[in-house]
Amino acid sequence: MSTTRGPISQFIERNYLHFNAAALMDAAKGYETHLEEGGKMMVTLAGAMSTAELGISLAEMIRQDKIAIISCTGANLEEDIMNLVAHSHYKRVPNYRDLSPQEEWDLLENHYNRVTDTCIPEEEAFRRLQKHIHKIWKDADDSGERYFPHEYMYKILLSGELEQYYEIDPKNSWMLAAAEKNLPIVVPGWEDSTMGNIFASYVIKGELKASTMKSGIEYMAWLADWYTKNSSGKGIGFFQIGGGIAGDFPICVVPMLYQDMEMHDVPFWSYFCQISDSTTSYGSYSGAVPNEKITWGKLDIHTPKFIVESDATIVAPLIFAWLLKQ
Repeated sequence: MSTTRGPISQFIERNYLHFNAAALMDAAKGYETHLEEGGKMMVTLAGAMSTAELGISLAEMIRQDKIAIISCTGANLEEDIMNLVAHSHYKRVPNYRDLSPQEEWDLLENHYNRVTDTCIPEEEAFRRLQKHIHKIWKDADDSGERYFPHEYMYKILLSGELEQYYEIDPKNSWMLAAAEKNLPIVVPGWEDSTMGNIFASYVIKGELKASTMKSGIEYMAWLADWYTKNSSGKGIGFFQIGGGIAGDFPICVVPMLYQDMEMHDVPFWSYFCQISDSTTSYGSYSGAVPNEKITWGKLDIHTPKFIVESDATIVAPLIFAWLLKQ
């Protein structure tokens, strides 16, 4: 057992020996080996990882260059910032399974939007961010400039104008860590988010042009260029938290380059891990086992493949702790 590691790493190395626990350990060591051999890693975020405060460990992973690029949903992009500026107004509902329809309605009436056991405060989180982001959108629109969704978020974070609202230690915000590093991010399906809906409302009202926001197709074209420039040597690994569009969109860049661009020397993803509890037989992407991805031209026969069938809010911080030697 390594003695240079902290107590969390020592605990999981000693105790996580079988079944999903062993898969967690194998995946963590595989990730570490990939980086040690000069590889880069993409991390994909589905679900409500930001509201689950994954930023506590993810931000440090970004600062220590354990992650080269992130793919995430629009919800994860914005909800990390919402937690940063409105944390004290969030409400936990541990007994959420017992709520009646009337109690759910009461939460809505009090401007709380529930994500499992956590309620996001509409006024302090959504509207506080909307006020500032609208100005950045409008300035770009007036100037005829166009940016990706995450670039607008980076602008607002780096401007410092949200600092007046900070309610957590800024080191626990992964978006702030990413903005400070100018970390590459792709946000497929950004329209399916609160800020995406708000942007659409301004377009409908004629206040902003839809073209002021760069699109998902442009994200894919950008990602294709990034992948070809960064996949030499050990290559790029793929660490998938959950599934969905955050995972399937970026993983498809490889078969697109190979099949549609006819770039037959494009390397496959060189490491793959997914944390998911989705059932394989239901036909979902989230539940597809790694070997299925071989048939789609995403993974090679020899790509190291790991699947941890468990709760990502438990598993991801432990794998990150191993990589950070905590």
